[in-house]
Amino acid sequence: MQHCVVIGAGVVGLTTAWALAERGFAVTLLERAGEVAGGASQANGGQLSYRYVSPLADEGVPLKALRWLLDADGPLRFKPELRWQQWAWMIDFLRACRGPVNRRMTGRLLDLGAYSHQSFSALQQDARLDVVDLREPGKLVVYRNQQEFARVAARVTALGAGPEQALSFEQCVALEPALAFSAAPFVGGIFSAGEAVADCRKVCELLLLRLQGHGNFRGLVQASAEGFILRAGAAVAVLTEHGELSADHFVLAAGLQSRALALKTGIKLPIYPLKGYSLTAPIAAEHRPPVVSVTDFEKKVVYARIGEQLRVAAMVDLVGADERIDPARIASLRRNVQATFPRAADYAQAIEWAGLRPATPSGAPILGASGVRNLWLNVGHGALGFTFSFGTANIVAELVSGRVSPIDLAGLQLS
Repeated sequence: MQHCVVIGAGVVGLTTAWALAERGFAVTLLERAGEVAGGASQANGGQLSYRYVSPLADEGVPLKALRWLLDADGPLRFKPELRWQQWAWMIDFLRACRGPVNRRMTGRLLDLGAYSHQSFSALQQDARLDVVDLREPGKLVVYRNQQEFARVAARVTALGAGPEQALSFEQCVALEPALAFSAAPFVGGIFSAGEAVADCRKVCELLLLRLQGHGNFRGLVQASAEGFILRAGAAVAVLTEHGELSADHFVLAAGLQSRALALKTGIKLPIYPLKGYSLTAPIAAEHRPPVVSVTDFEKKVVYARIGEQLRVAAMVDLVGADERIDPARIASLRRNVQATFPRAADYAQAIEWAGLRPATPSGAPILGASGVRNLWLNVGHGALGFTFSFGTANIVAELVSGRVSPIDLAGLQLS
């Protein structure tokens, strides 16, 4: 039996560990934190948006970014760094901000989203993923700008009958009555049936529990990975703070930490942290939370009811690897929340959180071969790590097994 070490115990690492164990590998998880889901998996938006996957890099984004930077409550903040990673990432991001490139990448990510949806359904059965607050209420993307909404609505209407519907604001309120209390100037929305929400952290915790009962799981090792030992161009061990951990294969799924680890072997991963924030507020009997999953398109704020809590997540801050909670950004998020869903939850009791989402300039994750034999990649998922993790886990596990990917990987591999 071949042994595989998966580095990182967020949702990407845990799903990868399960996929490998199911394919007959002996699997060890290596995680520097004292618990699973300690990074971006801890309190993310909770949305499983299999069809809403358009990458941030679009032809209109550079101009929008200038407006966002001048808006105190805008979704973007930029802090220049004296690090080549930031500037190289931004140059590649601007290159990706072209209509044809965006449309091509959106198509690839839609394929990945559909496969990930199938993979999650199978995982639910195989790993018995109950008690993760899973719901499938659909997703409503609401718009403030009439011209932007008209453009998107025309595209949806032209496609005819399908999973997406263009709705007037009155129809949005009929679908989601919590919007009736909103002071935000929404003009309409696009509703996608079947989109889901769940508690990512609970998924991680339950997956670890299921792994611990799996015959091929060798355990969770709490240690910081510090590099790899290579022989004849192949990875043979991962060097940790407690010594060497040998294996036949290694999968990097450690979020932003993957960048530094890969660089020690000469691999430059084009990933950069997009810092995001969230509020998790309790819902009581007197509150009127949204039932469907809601995204404010212009403000880039997502709302999802997860159990008896409302999860609100937002922001794209390019400020380096700073995980501190910025009070000004939290205050901005609170203003948006209270204007949009003033009666949805007890915001005075909301838990504040900030995390780093490792993203590529194109918005696509990097999967498969790293250029170093026996070292594999499952990194760069950005804001869609929860959504894509189930599919990318199976893809990488198939590649490690010596088989072909179940979907076309054009644009999803290290170039």
